[in-house]
Amino acid sequence: MSSAATADTTYKEPVPLTGITLWLCGILLAMANFVAILDVSIANVSVPNIAGALGVSTSQGTWVITSYAVAEAIAVPLTGWLAMRFGTVRVFSVSLIGFGIASLLCGISPTLETLVAARIVQGFCGGPLMPLSQTLLLTIFPKKLQPAAMGIWAITTLVAPVAGPMLGGTLCDNFGWGSIFLVNVPVAIGAGFLVWRVLFSQETKTVKARVDTVGLGLLVLWVGALQLMLDLGKERDWFESPFIIGLALTALLGFIAFLIWELTDANPIVDLRVFRHRGFSIAMVCMALMIGSFFAINVIGPLWLQNNLGWTATWAGNATGMVGVLAIFAAPIAAQLAVKVDPRRLIFLGVGWLAIITFMRGMATMDMSFGQIAFLIFLTGVGMPFFFMPLIQISMGSVNPEETANAAGLQNFIRTMAGAVATSFVATIWENNATKNHEGIVDSMKGIQRTIDQLMQGGMSHTAAVATIDRMVSGQALMISTNGVFMGAACLFAACALIVWIIPRPKGPVDTSNVH
Repeated sequence: MSSAATADTTYKEPVPLTGITLWLCGILLAMANFVAILDVSIANVSVPNIAGALGVSTSQGTWVITSYAVAEAIAVPLTGWLAMRFGTVRVFSVSLIGFGIASLLCGISPTLETLVAARIVQGFCGGPLMPLSQTLLLTIFPKKLQPAAMGIWAITTLVAPVAGPMLGGTLCDNFGWGSIFLVNVPVAIGAGFLVWRVLFSQETKTVKARVDTVGLGLLVLWVGALQLMLDLGKERDWFESPFIIGLALTALLGFIAFLIWELTDANPIVDLRVFRHRGFSIAMVCMALMIGSFFAINVIGPLWLQNNLGWTATWAGNATGMVGVLAIFAAPIAAQLAVKVDPRRLIFLGVGWLAIITFMRGMATMDMSFGQIAFLIFLTGVGMPFFFMPLIQISMGSVNPEETANAAGLQNFIRTMAGAVATSFVATIWENNATKNHEGIVDSMKGIQRTIDQLMQGGMSHTAAVATIDRMVSGQALMISTNGVFMGAACLFAACALIVWIIPRPKGPVDTSNVH
């Protein structure tokens, strides 16, 4: 921070917690981390229900996912400054309580606009929860128990993405889409107040330091304009619309101004100088492509299962959640191997595995059973830890030790933005390609009148016969479009498996305690 920063001279080092108070706080912090990560994936299988209930298209329904992710990404660079300025416990507690209030607003939203606005607030509050929960766990647990604390944190981090689709689907089908947000309310608000009361004595030292308001403003400007362009592009006919052109120019110029400011400011909110390290830069390219591809298939997959195969949100969630089962068991193995062998080998194997399984999923048909689809999703989980954890290891090993915390924050921002951008982009591509495929199938069909006549002879009216054929054509068009998305993701996974060998191998062990 700047030389103008002033430390709190009245600060006293906190006394470590012990006994039941220690473990109660550990559970509360783990629960907070759980609900923050849960809300990234819990809405994935509920998009069709939300879109139908609010009278909007499926692509508009995905704003529920992207608005949260973008707000979370913008909040991440501010987390360190907020914790330094106001204290880790205060920021964490206020964020958690705010998350609960925003969840309540999401659950009772009558329109898409109010839901998206509430999700933005929820994302801003959720951004600090994951990194600060890890920080507080390391603070309150004594050195000898810190591995156990990180074990609690890691379990919630891995279980939440698995539980998200399953819980979201079950709640949505049985209690309505609003329940997927309302379930957070008692947990977040209750845990927030308890953390405030119990951990107030563990508050961290505060420093009065300025925040890079210009950098933050430019970040909000270009990220917001980019996301709006992606979300509204389809319904505004893309660059035929002056509004979309304006958003594109705003995003481009805002991004250029952001780069110039952050590279020249003495205390940037995002220190872009870490990109001078070739290993970190290439690793971030791989991170963006991998996470973007992974989000794409995990957003489109549930939509296809419900819109094309007629599955309920519960069944779609149960199938989608299978991705995390093997990931939980593979994660400890990947973490141990990442410090013993060349992490590039692990990334190559993990991403290569994802490419193979995603390619197989790209050959799906409409008569596949739940078991066939769920088994492929189940196998996908093996590759996740073997690309994600070693990639963090190798990217953090490419920067100087004093740059680790900043590089970790930037990495989290890129990871979150890649998922948000991919969600918007792939939803538009998926629907546009389905429309084109529908037209192509209709144009290539021969003897369609004969088929209509046969259906009418079987007792159908002309309208019912035409509707039946249209449903069949629409189903095939959507199936082809879905397979195209999966094939594209498989190609990106395969490309990343090759690109990773360009990254220089870390020279030694890497301290990833600051990586969130």
